Amino acid sequence: MIAFGRLLIIIGLAIAFIGLLLLLAVRYFPWLGNLPGDFRFENGNSKIYVPLATMILVSILATILLNVFFRIFRR
Repeated sequence: MIAFGRLLIIIGLAIAFIGLLLLLAVRYFPWLGNLPGDFRFENGNSKIYVPLATMILVSILATILLNVFFRIFRR
């Protein structure tokens, strides 16, 4: 049970670290979130934002980084 608690703490810290990286990424990469495939719909007081191209780009980069990480630290 203690191992599960540690795992939850590690996952929480990892999510917080990724969130911090994303906040910093917007500062240094202002085009992030404004790519051609990011959709915005506005109608009166309603706004819907779907960052499709940004999500695909982040997913590809995360996949590459995780593959490199796991190949280097494979047991």
